[in-house]
Amino acid sequence: MKNKVYPCLWFDNQAQEVATFYTEVFGASTMLSDNGMVVNIRIFDQKLMLLNGGPMFKINPSISFFIFLKDADAVNTHWDKLSDGGKIMMKLDTYAWSERYGWCTDKFGVNWQIMVARDGNEAIVPALMFTKDVAGKAEAAMQFYTTIFPQSEIGYLSRYTEGQGDTPGYINHGNFILCGQRFIGFDSSYSHGYGFDEGISLVISCDDQQEIDYYWQNLTDGGQESQCGWLKDKFGLSWQVVPAVLDSLLMDPLKAPSVVKAFLQMKKFDIQTLIDASES
Repeated sequence: MKNKVYPCLWFDNQAQEVATFYTEVFGASTMLSDNGMVVNIRIFDQKLMLLNGGPMFKINPSISFFIFLKDADAVNTHWDKLSDGGKIMMKLDTYAWSERYGWCTDKFGVNWQIMVARDGNEAIVPALMFTKDVAGKAEAAMQFYTTIFPQSEIGYLSRYTEGQGDTPGYINHGNFILCGQRFIGFDSSYSHGYGFDEGISLVISCDDQQEIDYYWQNLTDGGQESQCGWLKDKFGLSWQVVPAVLDSLLMDPLKAPSVVKAFLQMKKFDIQTLIDASES
């Protein structure tokens, strides 16, 4: 399955080590590419970009990953591997929403919510926690994103009610789809001390300049432009709007330095300029 939108995880020169670890943990995983700076892997149907970005940003629990597995034994096995050397956020146990569920941070700082899939389909689904100054805006964000991306819709929404532990009316679990990919969103009014940042961003793979221009214009509306195809939307979520051809340009060791030099001078990517740089 081709992922139009997929997460990018920022590491301090650990991407190759992380990729090896995840391909060992998850049997249904594939190493897609490695150009030294970026490693792309696929787990089940979910593509993940692992970026050697340096020490500037750290991953935090504002974006976690639900792992839906076929049965409790599979949950136990993955829990043991992912929690080893990490941190327990919610202990592995039986909860109202799952016969077997737990939330852990692995040894690389990535957050996993592991549970039995009700439909039996194994999957990894990114989950966005709207907290700090965007607490209570999960539904508005879902509406915003689903108006921008094709093949998108909001599915099930569950809200807190009085006495459930957070602000009544806030989303405690919401499902939505962007370009055919599943996402989860929820609110939290608690003071966690973290929120969305560049530690985990969402990448949009664009086939042409028209797509780049479209997503850049819509997602920067009320947001903020940054360098090298990065931006923050009005909810503080980081995105990378990148040309699909960039991977192949960076895989050629003779072309890559010129391509990198060109895109370091850009905010919004210009595909023709990158191609010209690769041919110079």
